[in-house]
Amino acid sequence: MTERTGPGGRSGYKVFRTIGTRWSDNDTYGHMNNVVHYSLFDSAVNGFLIENGVLDIRGGSEIFLVVETGCRYHAEMTFPDVVTAGIRVARLGSSSVRYEIGLFRNEEDIAAAEGFFIHVNVDRMARRPVPFGHAARRVLEPLLV
Repeated sequence: MTERTGPGGRSGYKVFRTIGTRWSDNDTYGHMNNVVHYSLFDSAVNGFLIENGVLDIRGGSEIFLVVETGCRYHAEMTFPDVVTAGIRVARLGSSSVRYEIGLFRNEEDIAAAEGFFIHVNVDRMARRPVPFGHAARRVLEPLLV
């Protein structure tokens, strides 16, 4: 078991995306349900990849599959909070990338939740790993920490 670290700050992340919460994100306890955090991670990273021309979800010959995820929850979030997702890359391999994402509530500087997921770049049809191309590396390398 790894030692639990405290939440990180915005300065530890390279790029940011703002995501509004929805009424349906709250659970019966009055806060954002834990599964929503994973959806925010996915939306932040994939939105970044699409906007930067790395991922074509409809016609690209390569896609990204998530093979591992994790999250640590530090503070509650709820609707109608505005969430800012900070993104960084912890590891960039030949066909896989480990993203680390911090979710920041409203204007807070300390993360309410921090997580990671690993994407593998695969051929859309064969579903087998393929190396990242130059365009993907050009977008991902600046996010390395």
